[in-house]
Amino acid sequence: MKNISIITMLLVLLGIETTQAQTIHPEKTNYLVLSKNIQQLKPVMQTAAELAKQDGNDYGEFYVIFCGKTVQGIIKDNEFLSLAKQAKEQNLKVFVCGLSLKKFEIDPKDIPKTMEVTENGILDGFQLTKKGFITITI
Repeated sequence: MKNISIITMLLVLLGIETTQAQTIHPEKTNYLVLSKNIQQLKPVMQTAAELAKQDGNDYGEFYVIFCGKTVQGIIKDNEFLSLAKQAKEQNLKVFVCGLSLKKFEIDPKDIPKTMEVTENGILDGFQLTKKGFITITI
């Protein structure tokens, strides 16, 4: 009887531990980069490619959100526009912060279709982090 109690207790504890592990480690590994520099897109893409290789089937989503003054260069920088197209083909989702666009008086309609405008990049960053995305700001 004592052994049954111990085994039952261990199974309950293992069940709790497994549930906690699933909460901390989502089914797939998802990444988010918040950036204030559009020149970082190329190294971010290289990093995403390497992580996809390393993670294999565990690789999930990879998002990049550009915020701040750097949004002024998005529609003028041909190299960035070319990289944004490549990023989309690489399944990276490139976002531009709508608050930053407003602050620097850039019409969201001028942002290329290879990118998405998000209303508030900082808020999205927090929300994605809460969903388990591994996040870095550069």
